[in-house]
Amino acid sequence: MGLSKQIPDPAPQTQAELQEENRKLRRLQIMMNMVMSVISQDPQLTIEEASELAANTKKAALAMFPDKELAYDLIYKPRLQRLLNERFRLQ
Repeated sequence: MGLSKQIPDPAPQTQAELQEENRKLRRLQIMMNMVMSVISQDPQLTIEEASELAANTKKAALAMFPDKELAYDLIYKPRLQRLLNERFRLQ
């Protein structure tokens, strides 16, 4: 009995799973682009509203990708913080 029979390989993603993940990624990208557009372009937006938008974006992203908080914090959080800093002249 070889070692390969004792340790099963992790199941490869099916085509449907890959399509679903790609769909969720595209949805996340669209959501982030919309939020960033609103934060940068809405002249009536307050810093409190912008901060709430950013927080809700993280909640939505983690609802789609539950175990990817670190990825969110590395990719999207700095972009949102930089945008908030530029828009509201924060330090």
